[in-house]
Amino acid sequence: MRDLNAEFQDTLERKYAYEFDHVLRGYMLRTFAPLLPKGRALELGCYKGEFTALLADRYEDLTVVEGSAELIEAAKARVANRASFIHSRFESVSPTGLFDAVFLIHTLEHLDDPVSVLRRIGSWLSPAGLLFVAVPNANAASRQIAVRMGLISHNAAVTDAERLHGHRTTYALDTLQRDIRQSGLNIDASGGVFFKPLANYQFDALMGGEVVSDSYMEGCYLLGTQYPDLCASIYCVCSKQASGEGKRKRRDA
Repeated sequence: MRDLNAEFQDTLERKYAYEFDHVLRGYMLRTFAPLLPKGRALELGCYKGEFTALLADRYEDLTVVEGSAELIEAAKARVANRASFIHSRFESVSPTGLFDAVFLIHTLEHLDDPVSVLRRIGSWLSPAGLLFVAVPNANAASRQIAVRMGLISHNAAVTDAERLHGHRTTYALDTLQRDIRQSGLNIDASGGVFFKPLANYQFDALMGGEVVSDSYMEGCYLLGTQYPDLCASIYCVCSKQASGEGKRKRRDA
C-alpha cells in the first residue's frame, strides 16, 4: 500500500512543492475562469489547500477528496468551514450527488490506474458538468533543457525523486488526451498554462526580483497561450459522452 502521508514530504533531492507551484495555481484558475460552471464543485487532491482556497472563493458548495489525513488538516486550516472534506482514495470514494465542476490538478500523474479513475469521475459529473484536468508537462521548455543538460534521460521520464513523491507518469498533451479518451470522456478544450523557461527552484530563487518581475511572469503566462506545448502545465476540459438525442445535438452544433 502506498503511504500518501509520506509521498508529499520533501527529500534531499527534491522538494514536493515550490512557491512557483503555488503561483502557477493562480494562472490555472485564470485560464479556466471563462469555462467555469456554476453549481457544486469537487476537488480531487488538495495538497495544503492553496487551490482549495481559490475554489472556495468561487464555489459555496465545495467538496474535497484527499487520501492524506495530514494534507486534509493543512487544507482545513486554510479554508476553515468553506469546504467539506472526505478522507479517501479516489478509487474507493463514492461522493454524494453529482457535480457541475470537478478539478483534478497535478494529481492524475500520481495515479496507478488513471483511466479507471477518470472513468469513475465521469460518473460523478452532472449532465452539463465539466472536469478540469491539469498535469505537469513533459515537454515544458525547462524540462527539455534539463534533458539536453543530461539531468533527465528523456522528456517523459519519471525521475527517482519524482517517483518518491508518488509520480507514476509524466504526461505530454497527446498522452493526456489518450487517457481521457480511453476513459470515455469528451475533450472540449485543451492547452497549456505558463511558458516555462526555468526550473521550479530557479523561479523560486528569482521571482519578485529584477530578473523575474511581475511583468516577466505575466509575459510568460501570455506567451504560453501561443506555445502550449512548452508550458509548465497542460490541461484538458472534459465532459460526459452524450447519448441519443444529445449526440445529434453535439454534431449539429
